[in-house]
Amino acid sequence: MEYVFINEENRKEVTDFIVEHWLSAEMVIRGAIVDMTKVGGIAVLEDKKIIALLTFAVNADVCEIISLDSLTEGKGIASSLIEKIIAAARQKHCKKVIVITTNDNINAIRFYQKRGFDMVKLYHNALDASRRLKPQIPLIGENGIPLRHEIEFEYILTE
Repeated sequence: MEYVFINEENRKEVTDFIVEHWLSAEMVIRGAIVDMTKVGGIAVLEDKKIIALLTFAVNADVCEIISLDSLTEGKGIASSLIEKIIAAARQKHCKKVIVITTNDNINAIRFYQKRGFDMVKLYHNALDASRRLKPQIPLIGENGIPLRHEIEFEYILTE
C-alpha cells in the first residue's frame, strides 16, 4: 500500500473516486457546498488504484475532515488515515481536527469516538438546508434511520 497526498497528477482519479462514492463532486456540510475538486487529501493506493481516501480542508487553525472512504474495512486503513491527518494538522499548526457526520452514520459515530474524537455539536435539522442545495440527499439514510442532523466531532491537538 502507498499513501499519497492529492496533487495535480492524481486529481482526476481522486475526483472520479469521489463521484463514484458520493454521486457528485460537491458535498454539502453545515449548509455550504464544498467543491471536492479543490480540497486536500490523502489517498491509499493498492496496485495503483485508490482503495481509501480522506479529504480535508484547513481554515485558520482548524483542520476539517471532509470525507473518509475505505473500500476495505477492518484492516486499519481508515485508522491509519486518521493518524496521518492528525500528524499533518500538527505540522500545519492546527489546534484541532474536526469532522461532521450525519445522525444515521452509526459506523462513523462509533469510529471517530473510538479514535479519540469528542462529540461537541449537534446541528439539528441541518439536512433540511442541505437538501435545498443538493436535492439528491435522501430522506432515509443508513439502517433505515431518517437523515436529519449533522453531528460534529473534534480531536484537540496537544503540543
